[in-house]
Amino acid sequence: MDYETVGAADFGASLTGLGLNILVRDVVAQAAFLSEVFGIKAHRVSPDFAIMTYGDQVFQLHSDGTYHSHPLPSLMPESGPRGGGAAFHLFATDPDVAASKAEGAGGHILQEPTNKPHGLREACILCANGYAWVPSRQLTQEESDTQ
Repeated sequence: MDYETVGAADFGASLTGLGLNILVRDVVAQAAFLSEVFGIKAHRVSPDFAIMTYGDQVFQLHSDGTYHSHPLPSLMPESGPRGGGAAFHLFATDPDVAASKAEGAGGHILQEPTNKPHGLREACILCANGYAWVPSRQLTQEESDTQ
């Protein structure tokens, strides 16, 4: 599917499985952050909406205004972090590389890259909207042996 030209009805009809729509204050800035830090591809970026692809996974960014008739925005704070309790894991993104780019792109490193007992090396990076993005990769055998 060509995400740059697909119409809204065809795009909507193509969605299956679990969908993820993330409400953000600034779609353009959020798309740029995700692209720069995690290598996520941004399509059809506008002030209201963006299609984002991570490998073969698709999710969407929406501005607050696009949800004007939806009850969800009434639950969100006007300022500060929005994503408390949600963590978006990116299992094919090197946490060390992402962490090295995060602060320069406007992110905040909540947890430096760390080897975890469940076999992954992870970091936890907050974007300007307060969502937790967790770049992860599997530990090498050598890294696992030192745990």
